[in-house]
This record gives sequence, C-alpha cells and structure tokens, in this order.
Amino acid sequence: MFRNAHLFFLLVLTLAGLGGCSGGPSANESKKGAAPPDKIQGKVQEVLMETTSTDVAMNAGGPSVYLMNGLRRYRLFFKSATQVDPNQEYIAEGVYAQKAIDEIGDPDQGKNGYPLPSSCDRVIRTAWPGLAMDVTDLDARVLCTRVKRYPARAVFLVTRLRPVTSKESGAAKPKEGAGSAEDVREVTVAADKQRALLIEGPTVQSAPLWAPAGGTARCKLVIDKEGKVSDLETGAQLCESVPWSEFRYKPTLKGGHPVDVVTEVEVRFDARK
Repeated sequence: MFRNAHLFFLLVLTLAGLGGCSGGPSANESKKGAAPPDKIQGKVQEVLMETTSTDVAMNAGGPSVYLMNGLRRYRLFFKSATQVDPNQEYIAEGVYAQKAIDEIGDPDQGKNGYPLPSSCDRVIRTAWPGLAMDVTDLDARVLCTRVKRYPARAVFLVTRLRPVTSKESGAAKPKEGAGSAEDVREVTVAADKQRALLIEGPTVQSAPLWAPAGGTARCKLVIDKEGKVSDLETGAQLCESVPWSEFRYKPTLKGGHPVDVVTEVEVRFDARK
C-alpha cells in the first residue's frame, strides 16, 4: 500500500511538470518577443472632418489627420478620440498598415487581390487588441478598402501620439540670403538630361504586391538645390511607392547658382515571379 501511494505521488509530480512544460510562454517571455511598434515623426498637414460613416467609426468619431514625413503622407487612424493640433509636429507609434501587410506575405504574390482580408484582420488585431469582434471586423473591412484603392498611400494605426519637443525636432536654421532672387529660381530639365545627373537611387525595383505585373512609371517631381527630391507632382501609385529619399542628383546650376529643378524620372518595376 505504501508502495502504491509512493508511485501515485511520483505520477502526480510528473504530470504537473509536463503541464508546466506544455503551457504557453510566460507574460515576460511574450512581452520580450513582441515586435516593437512602428514609429514616424512629422508635422500635421491636415485635420479634416470625416466624410463617411465607416471612417468615423474607424477613427473613434474624430477627424481625419494626415502627417507628413518627408514626401510620405500618412493617414492616421485612432482607437480612441485624440486631440491633434494642426500646427504641431508629432511622433506617432503604432502599426504602419501596408508595411505590416507586406511582412505577413501573400503566397499568391498579389495575383488574387491585394490586400488579403485575413491580413487586414490581423493588422487590426495587432494594433488594437481587445476590440469587440464586430468592431474589429468593421475596421478590417475599412482598412482593406482604403489600402486596395490607394495602396501606396500610407495608413498608420496609432497606439500612441505625442508632440515633438524642440530638442527632437532638429529644425534647421534658415540659410543666410534665403529669399534672394537666386533662391526662388526654378528651371525645367528634360528627363534624359536629368538622368545623367543621377548620383544614386534605385531606378529599378521589384514590383509591389499590389501591382505584380510591374511596368515603367514616369514620375514628375521637383529636385531641390542640394540634389534631393523635394516634391512629387503626381498621384500615380507606382510613383508614390518609390523611396525618393534614397535619390541624389548633382545640383543644377543657373548663372553659377544652384536652382530647383522640375523634371521627370523614369523608374522600372520588374514583375514579381
């Protein structure tokens, strides 16, 4: 009898040990393995009243907020109502929707539509866990509709928003002589001549998931006096998807002074295999 009791005690300890091993990761382990949030910094460009009931629902009843970061214009969505100053620069943390959708991947390489509904659902649940099921379903449908219509126009699901401090802003002081006749000059340069001034820039890229066939895009833009792309004058989605911050050109001179240039740049997108 004593032997049987001893065996039973060992069996209980063994099962308890197995249960501990087969359980999920601890809270600390889960937190440690969580991916850091995406982060963007920029100035609010527009704060507009929503025009559709679905956008109002997805944006906690608040207005449309657009944040400019370089040439990229982010459309911000909020889980809860947030006060935003249109003249303020902010740092937003959360989930950059298109980036997250592309990281999830698509075995069909976008050939059966982009984005996949399952990807939109996963992105919403990642950014805003704990929403009611019907709210999550609605937000996922709205996200899919927006990204499908304008795939290159960044959608950002905000989890935290805070104003930028003066130390973080790093605002450059205006150069001496700004506003002189030389500073306001602008010239138009043909695409082939501008191509010869290219120092660096990915003029050949892989086609995005939402345009798997690829193709060639001719993008009208402005290049500033330092040879950097300062403005994009087109709404073509392939042009909006180009990482223009990676392009550098030799400055164009007029009368010995650098000038802004209006030109076209050709970018080829190789078809996805």
